[in-house]
Order: sequence, then C-alpha cells, then structure tokens
Amino acid sequence: MQVILLEKVSNLGNLGEVVRVRDGYARNYLIPQKIARRATETALKEFEARRAELEKQQAERLAAAQATGEKLNGFQLGMSQKAGVDGRLFGSVTTMDIAAALQEAGFAGVVKSQVRLPDGAIKAVGEFPAQVALHADVVVDITVNVAGEMV
Repeated sequence: MQVILLEKVSNLGNLGEVVRVRDGYARNYLIPQKIARRATETALKEFEARRAELEKQQAERLAAAQATGEKLNGFQLGMSQKAGVDGRLFGSVTTMDIAAALQEAGFAGVVKSQVRLPDGAIKAVGEFPAQVALHADVVVDITVNVAGEMV
C-alpha cells in the first residue's frame, strides 16, 4: 500500500514522501496514529494544500524535542528496587518503570515507547545505559542507576 507520510518516521521517510509499506503496517499503525494517509489523488492534493501547516507543526515538535533533549542528555536517573544479597533484582526494571521515573523527575512528555534499553530489561543492581528517542531526529543517552533495597 502506498501512503503519504504526515511526519518523519525513522527508517521509513520524511514528511510528504509517498512510500510503499505493508498493508497491515499502514492499516494498524500508521493510519490510526495519524502518521500517514493513503496516497490517493485527492489526498495528495489536500496534502499539498496543507504542506506548510504540517511542516510548521513538525518544526515545533522538533524544537520542543530538542529543548527537552538538552535537559535530558546525560541525565542520571536513580531508582531503587528490591534485590537479593547477590545484587540480582526481584523482578526487573523495564522501559515502563524508567518512563514513569522520568515523568516523576519532571520530563512529562516521555512515554515507554520512547525509552530504549540496548541490553533488554535491567535485572541487576548497577549503572546501565539507556536511550530516549524524543523525536526521529532527537535521541539522547541517559544513565539508569539501580540501587538495591534489601528485603
């Protein structure tokens, strides 16, 4: 299926590009999230009429993401979880836990889908790297410090 991208999508394309994607990806994700629209002749004409407005919205989102990214870059996030004497956690620290902790720390726009853990969920006490993708062009690195609470 061919769709018009209404915003920049990583590994897919930029605003206004007509790209071919799988039908399910378009129907189940891109179109419901209002990231893309079917590439029909009327849709192309409507897009060209609204192009300047969409580019302005995209620039505002990028500026907001860059401002948040500057504050968040290199941020040290401290968390405490229940752990055994050997330093292994009872459970794990997931992207949802990190997003919730970042929201408590004052970064309200961060959601769990923006947090990336390169080694998967954290299952031990220590310092671990994480990335927060605030926008397709803005990815910042943070450090998650997990401290153990003895039970």
